[in-house]
Amino acid sequence: MTDYTSALDAVYKRIAEAEQRFGRKKASVNLLAVSKTCSADAIRSVAAAGQRRFGESYLNEALPKIEALADADIEWHFIGPIQSNKTRGIAEHFDWVHSIDRLRIAQRLGEQRPAGYPPLKVCIQLNISGEATKAGIPPEEAPALASAIAQIPGLQLRGLMAIPAPSNDPTLARIAFRQLREISEELRDHGLALDTLSMGMSSDLEAAIAEGATLVRVGSAIFGERAAKSG
Repeated sequence: MTDYTSALDAVYKRIAEAEQRFGRKKASVNLLAVSKTCSADAIRSVAAAGQRRFGESYLNEALPKIEALADADIEWHFIGPIQSNKTRGIAEHFDWVHSIDRLRIAQRLGEQRPAGYPPLKVCIQLNISGEATKAGIPPEEAPALASAIAQIPGLQLRGLMAIPAPSNDPTLARIAFRQLREISEELRDHGLALDTLSMGMSSDLEAAIAEGATLVRVGSAIFGERAAKSG
């Protein structure tokens, strides 16, 4: 049986140590447990150990898990690419979306958010490394898209998300994360009330925290290595 509690505690410890090391306020960085490809039972075990935020990338895989865990106090985050035909399911079942990179997708999410629900909290995904195969908008497009999304009923623009190119060099990772933080600061200077930087994963969360991450997305360090899945 997998010892999720020990793995989770180890990640919490890494976050706390990074907060202290880099002069961040204690408990200023939240953990998003990336549970894509994991079973509902595994998620329940991690939730029972005290983790509340979970991230999913595939709507068809996530919906049965959300239903199975309806009795648990879980905040669901959608972090994968968004197809137009999946926006209704995301708008109806998730609390957060991190991966918006098109205005039309944002408009559909706002239109399809059920009446009576709190606004869907959203982040814009930036492609800060310029990788052709990676989702996200170029940094120079962030001001226009952010301003437009901030006006959409049913949505609450909270911040920015990025997945920089993998690097074993912490210095290079910090440069990428710093770029995202600086863009966020520029948008706040223009009157947008952003408070979230979704950046950093199992391999580079310390570098992300050093540069201002408020939420780190950690999967393998909690759940173990998993096979890729699509759908």
